[in-house]
Formats: sequence, structure tokens, C-alpha cells
Amino acid sequence: MPVPQTEASGREPNRPQEPVEPHTPAQGARRASSEDAPCARPEGSRPGRGTLRRAFSRVSQRASGQAPGGDAGLLRLSGRFLFRSLRRTSDNGPAGDQTGATSEPGPAGGRKGSSKAKEGAGRQSSTGTGPEEAEASPSLALFSPDLAKGTSVADLISKRQLLAAFEQLQHLETGLLAEKASCTFQQDPTDFARRAMDVCLHYDGLTEEIGAIVRETLGPDGVDAAALAEVARVVLAEEEAHPEPPADGDFLLTPRGWRQHWENAVRRSAEERVRQAGAGEAPGAADAAPDVARLLAELGGLVRRDLQKVQREVHPAYAAAGFPAWQTYLSAFHGAVARRFQELRRDARSYKQLYVLLDWATNVYGSPDFLGPQDQTVPSEPLPPLLAPDVRARLEDDCISFLKTEIASCFNRILQLEQDRWAAAEAPDVLQGLYRTTLSSDVCMLVAEHAKAAGAISTKLEATTLGICARALGLFLPRFKQALLESGAASEPDLCASINACEDLRTHLLAKFPESFGELEKPLVAATCAFQKQLLQGLQGDVQPLFRVLCTKAWLTQDLLKPLMDKVVAFSRLLEHMAPPLAQETLQELHRYVVREYLAQALRPRQRFRGEERLSGSKKMRLEAQAISNTFQELGSEAKWLGQAIPCVADIMGETRKDDIGRHLETLIRSYPDIRRDHMLAILALRRLGHCRNQHLLRHTQALMRDVAKAGGSGATGGRVLFEEIELSTSMGMVITCI
Repeated sequence: MPVPQTEASGREPNRPQEPVEPHTPAQGARRASSEDAPCARPEGSRPGRGTLRRAFSRVSQRASGQAPGGDAGLLRLSGRFLFRSLRRTSDNGPAGDQTGATSEPGPAGGRKGSSKAKEGAGRQSSTGTGPEEAEASPSLALFSPDLAKGTSVADLISKRQLLAAFEQLQHLETGLLAEKASCTFQQDPTDFARRAMDVCLHYDGLTEEIGAIVRETLGPDGVDAAALAEVARVVLAEEEAHPEPPADGDFLLTPRGWRQHWENAVRRSAEERVRQAGAGEAPGAADAAPDVARLLAELGGLVRRDLQKVQREVHPAYAAAGFPAWQTYLSAFHGAVARRFQELRRDARSYKQLYVLLDWATNVYGSPDFLGPQDQTVPSEPLPPLLAPDVRARLEDDCISFLKTEIASCFNRILQLEQDRWAAAEAPDVLQGLYRTTLSSDVCMLVAEHAKAAGAISTKLEATTLGICARALGLFLPRFKQALLESGAASEPDLCASINACEDLRTHLLAKFPESFGELEKPLVAATCAFQKQLLQGLQGDVQPLFRVLCTKAWLTQDLLKPLMDKVVAFSRLLEHMAPPLAQETLQELHRYVVREYLAQALRPRQRFRGEERLSGSKKMRLEAQAISNTFQELGSEAKWLGQAIPCVADIMGETRKDDIGRHLETLIRSYPDIRRDHMLAILALRRLGHCRNQHLLRHTQALMRDVAKAGGSGATGGRVLFEEIELSTSMGMVITCI
């Protein structure tokens, strides 16, 4: 009697009232041939392989009419072994019927064949078919007396009573094997093949239902804890029923591999979920870093929500049935994220995208807080690293390559901006009383941003990034210095602002990153000195003619120093907008220049003073020395060591007691160790003391200069240079003094 047909779920295939898939004429002919075959065969003959192939083909086509295209192929895999067995049975004759059906285990009939087939085909044969199909293939209407009294296997599967369905299948499997052992199928081995194939199709239905439950677990409809428990119980029951492949290779007793199928389904589910993040995104443009960041943020949120859902709902449902699932889901999502991450890495086209990828892998996905508070009932193992060490090293190398090009380009843009500002004659901004240019802020911001981003990824990458920035800045400084000095449009405020920029870089970068930027001390100092020199040269060109009228007879009766000092005071106002250390350094250099040039005019006078003129000149020199000292003191110069040079020369020139001249020379030598013999000759030439006295004073001063030089060593001047830079030509007075 046929099995009573029950109402199936939405997935129940080919109910009688539903229209049947249209057939081609060839298929109709084959069906007619199949129906007429029992009458056409001689009595007592066995059905041929063609008949069985057509019957199985019809079942497979009917199952594939609702299942995906790939499932039909899996149904064919489930019967592949059976066809091999039947082929061997036909070749060997009746004697081989019994062994031909069971001698080859065949992975298609066991693990492999039951991995993806849908339950529709098996359910169709178990729930009853139309009279035409039942007549054509009576063996596909497989049932047992107990099964006829209850619910069919297909209905149990559709209601997701998986354990009950498996128990009935196991009962059928046991009965089928018992009949085989009693040689029931010796006369008709194809009957065993048809019934065994029906059992395999039902196993395939169970397998597919397990996959469907796993796919729906993380969907929007919530978690069906009862269905998950059924999956856990049926997997454990199947492993207990089929612990290992049978020794005789019987395919019915071959383990179905449902645990592996469940794990594969979990991996596919995780892959599908991960693919949903950023669907439609197409990163790859140079400015697509925000898109990559947005995609990773979406991916991280999705993975976090899914794994938290697994922790709170999925894992407890499985664990209640003795089937832990957390580690499997964790590994599945980790693998899916890793594959998606590799795709994004291959599509990266800029250092920004690589920074975003490395930062997300290290600080977001790799963070201990990525999954939030951990459930104490779930194993609290941290996520494994997203990138293997060699892959991470390659990614960092790619990032460094992009970074070198990007930083060099940034410095080129900074230089171009400065040149455009000079050409436009834009005055530098005044911030906190100092001239400012965007140079230092741009460079400091560039270094700080890259160092922060790299440091968040790894200490090694941060050190490498700082080294790249330091080398790029070292190449930039000479170019910037040359461009500024050769630019005819750069003004004194521009020079002052550039000096401040160099000082900012020296104080900020060198103080914050001494190991990486320590070697930039010399280039920065060289650039600063060059700008200071350029700044002073502008003033020197203005005041140099004013020095030439000093120490002349006209100078004795006129105040020729005042115009010179007025220019000095006007120039000093520029220094008020310079960084204090460099402003003081520049002011002292200006102070030294004024004293040096004054002495140069006094030691190589255009006109000689005698008698009262010499005394008047000495007095005027002392007064002007005091005026110079007072002016620079008011301006803030701390170069007090320059205050004795002019007065000493004035004292020697106006000294009335010749024996005291030696004392003044000693003071001059001890105060200024850089003084040389030709300077002594020029000073003595101002007095014309006579040959003997001049020779005595020269011998005395030379011995004293040797003692001072010996006592001071190579640093005798102590960094104070004054007379050394005064160039003197040999004059007649000096020749007379030597003679």
C-alpha cells in the first residue's frame, strides 16, 4: 500500500497537484517505453541497466526541478556507485548479483554523495508519487510497515525532525542490509540497488537540510534553537551509527561525514555574510582610502554582530546537545575575513589605503575588545592574527614604497608653495610677535601624522617612517636654502620667517625624535647661518660707506657715527620678530661687525694723526666706543666682550706715558687671543715710538701671544673672533715700525 501523503513545507518537491515540468518528445518516448517495459519483457527476465538509468534519471530530473543546478549533479553522485555495481552485476551474471551490489564502498555513495543533494528527490519517493511514476519505478516508493503507520521520512525532514528521520532511515538501512544478507535480492539485484539508492537520496535530503539550517542561522529571522539542537543530535547520532568505514566496503554503512558537512556549511555561511559587507564597493582609486575605511568599518560591525550572536544564541543551542560550535564559527569567520582582506590588499593603490588596512588589522580586528565583553561560558580564545608574518612584512614593504614617493611629493609641494608666496610678495604672518611661514608647521604636521599612523601599527614601521621623513627633509633643506638665497623676490621678513622655521624644526623634531632626526642638526644650522648671513649682508651693503669716513680729519669735528647707528637701530627692529635665541645671535653678530669695521678703519687710517689731532682722535674713539656699547646694550646684545677692543686701541693711541703702552697691549692680547703680529704693527704704527721701543714691545707681545695661545690650546679664542677677520695691507707706517 502507498505511504499516506502529508502536507509538506514550502520546500516539499513535486506534490501531485502541482504541475509537472514539461518534457521533450524524447522524454515522453522514454517514459512510454518505461511504462511498457514490464509487459514487453519475457516472464522471469531482469530489468536492464537502461531501465534503471531511466528511472533514476527521472527521479534526478524531478529533484533538480526545484533544487539548485548543483544539487542535481550531487544526486547523480549519490547513485554513481550503484550504476558501477549494476554494471558489474550484468557482466558477472546471477552469481555476482549479491556481491556486485555491496563490494565497492564508493565515496559517492557515502561521504561525497551525501554532502549537497536536496531532500526533494528522496522525499518524492517516500511520500508517494503519481500512479504513472509508481508503475514505472515501483522500487522508489520505499517504506516499511512501521513507516506506513507514522510520518514519512521526507515529511520528518521538512518538519526538521532530523533525528526522527535519521532513526527511520537507520531502521530501513538495517532492514535492507538484513535482506541482503539473507540473499533476498539474489534473483533481482536491481531491486536492492533501487532501494539502496532511495535510502541514499533520503540521506542526501538530510544533508541538505542541515546545510539549510546553518545558512538560516545568521539570517534576519533569528535563531531556531530547536533546529540547531536537532542538527547537533543528528550529527552525533550518525557518527555513533557509522563510526568508521566498514571492512567489507558496504556503501550503506559508510560514514556520511555530516560533521564535516556542517563545518563546510558554517564556512560557506560565514563567507556569504562577509561578502555582504561593502557589496558594490570598488576600491582602487588613489583617493579611495575613505571607501576602504568605510568598507572595513562595515565589515568589522557585521562580523562583530554575527560572532556575538553566535556567543549568545547559537553556541548555547549546540552546546546543550553536547556539540560545541563556537570555535568552528570563529575559525570560519576568521578565514572569510582573511580572504576578503587579501582582496582589499591586492586592490590597494596608495599608501593611505595600506595604512587603513594595516591599522584595521592591527588595532581593530586584532584588538582584544573587538568582540566586546566575553561570555564566560564560551572559550575566550583571542582571534588569531589576520596576517601571517610574511604577508604582513610584504604589506609593510608595499606601504613603505608608497610612502617614500608620497613624502617626497609632499616636500616638493611645500617648496612650491613657498616659492609662490615669495613671487607674490606676500608678507609673512606675525604670530605671537614672530614672523611665521607655513614651512615648519607643514613639515611637523607631515612627520607627526605619518609617525602616529605608523606607530599605531608597529614600532618597526614607525621607526622606518621617521627615517624616511628624516632623509626626505635632509634632501629638502639644501634645496630650500638655495631657492631662497637665489630668489630675488625674497624679502628680509621672508628671511626672518625662514630662520624661525629652521629653529622650529630644530627644537620640535630634534627634541621629539632625536634618534631619527639627530643628523639634521648640521643641515638646519647651516641653513640658519646662511639666512642670517644673507640678512646681515643687506645691512652691511647700506652701512659700509659710512665706515669709510671714520678716523679722518673731518671725522674729528663731525658726528659721523650717528647715521651709521641709526641704520643699526632700524635693522634691529626686524630682529624683534625673530625667535629669541636666533635674534640674540644675529644681534651679537651685528655688534661684532660694527666693532670690527670700526677697528679696521682705525688700524688702516687714510690720514695720520699727530700731536693734538692724535689726542683728539683718541678721545673721540673712546666716546664713540661708549656710544656703540650703550646702543647695543639697549638693543639687548649680550656680547660684552666686545666692549674693550676700541677703548684699548684708543688708549694706546692717546697714551702720554710710553711705558704704559705695554700694559695696554697686554690687556688687548689677553682679551682677544686672535690678534696677530700684523695687528700689533698697525697699532704701534699709530704712535711711531721709535725703533728700540717698538722692537722691545714687539718681542714682549709676541712672547705674550705665544703664552696665551699655549695656555688656550686650539680653542684659545673661545669662539670669540674679532681681529682675525680684520685684513690689513702693509703700509709705509708699518714698514717704518718694523725697521
